[in-house]
Amino acid sequence: MSETLFDTCPEYSLPESVRVKTVVDTFTERYKCKPEFLVRVPGRVNLIGEHIDYCGYGVCPMAIELDIILAVSTTDNNALRLSNMDRSYEDFACRIKNIEVKIGEGAPGWYQYVLCGIRGILDILPSTIELKGMNILVHGTIPPSAGLSSSSALVSASALATSYAFKYPVCKEKLASLCAICERYIGTQGGGMDQAIAFLATKGCAKHIEFAPLRWKDITLPDGAVFVIAHSLAKMNKAATTDFNCRVVECRLASQIMAKQKNLNWVEIKTLGQLQQTLGADLQTMAELVESTFHEEPYTKEEVLQELEILDDELENISLTPNTKHIEMFKLKQRAAHVFQESLRVDQFIENCKCDCSQKSNKEILKTLGELMTASHMSLRDLYECSHPQLDKLVDLSSELALGVRLTGAGWGGCAVALVEPDNVEEYMSTLKKKFYSEMTSDDILLFATSPNAGACIYTINSGN
Repeated sequence: MSETLFDTCPEYSLPESVRVKTVVDTFTERYKCKPEFLVRVPGRVNLIGEHIDYCGYGVCPMAIELDIILAVSTTDNNALRLSNMDRSYEDFACRIKNIEVKIGEGAPGWYQYVLCGIRGILDILPSTIELKGMNILVHGTIPPSAGLSSSSALVSASALATSYAFKYPVCKEKLASLCAICERYIGTQGGGMDQAIAFLATKGCAKHIEFAPLRWKDITLPDGAVFVIAHSLAKMNKAATTDFNCRVVECRLASQIMAKQKNLNWVEIKTLGQLQQTLGADLQTMAELVESTFHEEPYTKEEVLQELEILDDELENISLTPNTKHIEMFKLKQRAAHVFQESLRVDQFIENCKCDCSQKSNKEILKTLGELMTASHMSLRDLYECSHPQLDKLVDLSSELALGVRLTGAGWGGCAVALVEPDNVEEYMSTLKKKFYSEMTSDDILLFATSPNAGACIYTINSGN
């Protein structure tokens, strides 16, 4: 990979827009000083490859136009002050040397995501750099709990802002990896997709992002591929429940039981991807191994202990997370089957995007991509059980006008993404408004067509601004 890719986030002059002016004016009003710079981090939509990044498998997301903007100034008083443009979110303040991200029951406070990013940079900051205080104002257009990466964008934006404020440049690759790790301060055992696309996205291209080590390639989408995002209006914060981490643990247990049966050092195996690499097998062989290893019925904790030949406290220390220690039943076959099948779909999606007209017509390519997306949703619904009735309804309503549609993000609510031909976009969106949103009581409709956008950047403010 070219060394030129390992650069820091680009800097631009402050753009002239009503939104940016409002952010700057609000910051000035609240903090009685002007911001020194702004950072922007986009949300993302994952086109295919759901719930497999934390298992070590590649995904295919793209950045969208919705984003998080932070306005920042530094101070000499060692105080960290956080404020949100949306006044329904409370302000927060602490000493920057005393940042503590608390994991409790329920949804974390919005400011805790900011603290994750700041702490991530402070953890690697050389001791020779003197800490400053910071004033931060947040403005976001990504709806929370919509599956478009609002939380990871907030973590990533605060890490980038801290790096820039302390004049400690960090390359985009390292920022992506660091933010994936520091978001776990809040208790979410994610895999790194959201943070990677936030920093590595390029306008006009989706990305094929792979992990361990982090690497990426531009994916040029075929002509006539329009993606429409539709919010199910069901909200789910993955840090507020055990559902997400339960799936992480089920995949980990599946990999460890298969490793033990293959006489491997299973304690060292943490992901299905790591197991596959150790075995040197292809995805199809791994899918077949799942079928021959596990029974359909959920495994009790006692069965897992018997399979691994360990005691309960050893299981908690080796395999479980703090908020999954209470779980007594694990669906191992279904979760592992989804991961390997979804990974195959990602490979097929990427290969079809690379096809030229001598291999397949554009219409055939789009049809195949749509079929892969719909198959992904069915697997997420049936094997991974992370869909929602309102997401399933969006999928059903899309069958005639979209080439394919699937949930995007963690699931259990949030958004669906549909692949639609250009001539059908308006009719498709009109149909959803009539048959889906007209029956909803919420005014928070989110329905828009999108194309690949650029990744994180810094807006500098000249003294004359």
